[in-house]
Amino acid sequence: MHLLTTPLLYRILSFQTSPERTRIVGIILSLLFTVVMVVHMVMDEFLLHAVTFGTAVYLIATRTLKIIPRLIPDPVTRKNIQSVALFGCASFIFGYLVWLIDEWACRVLTKTRQAVGLPLAFLWHVFTAIGGYIAVAIIDLLTSGEVRNDSTEHLAWPIPVIARLTARGNGLARKDK
Repeated sequence: MHLLTTPLLYRILSFQTSPERTRIVGIILSLLFTVVMVVHMVMDEFLLHAVTFGTAVYLIATRTLKIIPRLIPDPVTRKNIQSVALFGCASFIFGYLVWLIDEWACRVLTKTRQAVGLPLAFLWHVFTAIGGYIAVAIIDLLTSGEVRNDSTEHLAWPIPVIARLTARGNGLARKDK
């Protein structure tokens, strides 16, 4: 989880900054990552792991949503990418909440799953993975300078489907197609 968020944080926090700030961000994130992972593994500590992960997701989401309007002048493209990014945030948050519930209520959920016969523990993996992929794709799109009209259509599933559904829901389908 932190192997996903730490590089994304580095990329988004060092985007369009000086080499000195880029180095400082890299050093700080490396130190924080090392401390959190050592404490989590040695002490089997969950709270620090969950809080730092949630904080990283929050920072990635807020920074990304602030960068989108600055980099994308076309209102339809901007709204489309914002909608996909917000869907990714919602998916990630839902997966994160299911993960927290799964962790805190593990014994009860395990007994319930055994009684009912449903393997629901994997759900948080699915939702955080979708949210994580969307974050990687959107941050890569923004920081690489490759944003163009309908650029979400050139990304891997599920982004094109999400972009079409959210565009329809917002009434922003491109009229020049």
